[in-house]
Amino acid sequence: MATKRAKCEHLEAFDPDTKKMAKAYECETCVQIGDSWVHLRTCQACGVTLCCDSSPNKHASKHFQDHRHAVITSAEPNENWAWCYQDRTFLKF
Repeated sequence: MATKRAKCEHLEAFDPDTKKMAKAYECETCVQIGDSWVHLRTCQACGVTLCCDSSPNKHASKHFQDHRHAVITSAEPNENWAWCYQDRTFLKF
């Protein structure tokens, strides 16, 4: 399947073939505090896997706010997409 490129410098630089993968299927921060999550996202700058905005703690968004790591990918099975927090841009691959 061809990759649909987004108009975002962060996603233009993102290579789906070398994306960082979740080390474990869990939100690292939710595990530390004993909480749960809905879906998982993996930061493409540092590789941390955190919970989505549908989860109570929204750790992936907080990670962006704290560290300015713009691009995340879904850590969910069979989901092939990336999101840029800074430019609010979606990329399906």
